[in-house]
Amino acid sequence: MEKIIRIKTPVTTEEIRKLRAKDSVLITGEIYTARDAAHKRLIKLLEEGKELPIDLKGHFIYYVGPAPAKPGYAVGPAGPTTSYRMDPYTPQLLQLGLKGMIGKGTRSKEVIEAMKEWGAVYLAAVGGAAALISQSIKRAEVVCYGDLGAEAIHRFYVEDFPAIVVVDSEGNNLYETEPPKYQVE
Repeated sequence: MEKIIRIKTPVTTEEIRKLRAKDSVLITGEIYTARDAAHKRLIKLLEEGKELPIDLKGHFIYYVGPAPAKPGYAVGPAGPTTSYRMDPYTPQLLQLGLKGMIGKGTRSKEVIEAMKEWGAVYLAAVGGAAALISQSIKRAEVVCYGDLGAEAIHRFYVEDFPAIVVVDSEGNNLYETEPPKYQVE
């Protein structure tokens, strides 16, 4: 039986290296949101030798563009977006101390190698459960790039945000190990 592990951000490399593919996690604390346009801007700042507007050390980035909030909620539905679009930018952010990404879909070999090197994990949030996921988001604020609308970088405060470790810091990858178990011969 897989473990359910509670994580409080920011996290350490040691905490991340204890997580294993298949572990269910509940995250409490601050996480950032960013999609491809925001990632492109972050990397441009790095290339220009400038500081980032957020401190990634020990944090997670959730690949999401949340819908507008209804009264009484921090955000509207907030389901994960496909992660591979962030792959060209991810290794540099991992080197700066990013400890995890939350999204859906596979990651490139380059990203997985960088995760192994820098001690990070890739978590899957359940696609199609956007309204349920948004209930774990207690506060949300735009940190930067407000001109990107829903794709701006937000800081979420989450309580028991549900996710599954899909790729751990050793490179164990559920997208590789699990599909063969369900193939019909």
